[in-house]
Amino acid sequence: MENRLVKDTKADRVFMIFTYIFVFLSVAIVLYPLIYIVSASFSDPLTVNSGSMWLYPKGFTLEGYKTILENNSIWRGYLNTIYYTALGTFINLLCTLPAAYALSRPDFYGHKTFTTFLLITMFVSGGLIPSYLLVKNLNMLNTVWALVLPGAVSVYNLVVTRTFFQTTIPREMEEAAIIDGCNDFKLFTRIILPLSTPIIAVMALFYGVGHWNSFFSALIYLSDKTMYPLQMVLREILVLQDMSSNSIGSNMTSDMAELMFSKQQLAAVIKYGVMIVSTLPIIVAYPFLQKYFVKGMMVGSVKG
Repeated sequence: MENRLVKDTKADRVFMIFTYIFVFLSVAIVLYPLIYIVSASFSDPLTVNSGSMWLYPKGFTLEGYKTILENNSIWRGYLNTIYYTALGTFINLLCTLPAAYALSRPDFYGHKTFTTFLLITMFVSGGLIPSYLLVKNLNMLNTVWALVLPGAVSVYNLVVTRTFFQTTIPREMEEAAIIDGCNDFKLFTRIILPLSTPIIAVMALFYGVGHWNSFFSALIYLSDKTMYPLQMVLREILVLQDMSSNSIGSNMTSDMAELMFSKQQLAAVIKYGVMIVSTLPIIVAYPFLQKYFVKGMMVGSVKG
């Protein structure tokens, strides 16, 4: 059979041109802020604040990273964030996976009713003040539990995990395990979990990124600065930078004003350096979990 090449029409070529232009602009819009932050973290503070550095580093310096590595509060915030992320993700998985599996079982009496009540919480919440009063009455202020327990289960992640169990795990396999003498606990731990590696990786990624980037709970529930996560430390740096820029007044001596100005210039570079340091673990881990992430998004798009 003779192969025939199908020639693109003029409309097809115009469409492809606009498609490439759109893709190029989208990539540029996404990449430019990342390139700028990386370049600014290695550039001279004067070039960054003057606006002369807009893409590539100018006046290469490691002064910002040197200051970051010598700052104990940043390292303490880093360790706190790692601890909060690991503990919070473990609690999230511990609560989400069994609940999602129970709701996926058709023989679980009332599973539709429980699912409906859970979905209501996605649209109606108690509010910030009642939540704060609840955490306070439970004596969880200034503790790690105030950061990991109130959000122990995300209903969206619960629905996605339930859908995975419904559409991926064969019901016949569960019935065969029950016939062989497995109880519900052994069935879940020895059969279901080993077959659910993709959704476990996706949920760990979802929850882990959420904990890593979270700062609002710490802002509300923590007053002890030694317990601040890294994002709160970054916020403090940004706030102090704004305060220092506003505090340079005409009543200062020239030496004091010059000292404050130099600190303000360096603070801008430190700000970009901390952004890189705070996002580096997520950037490193994401390529290894990307295939699970995509599969989890496809599972979430299936109705169940």
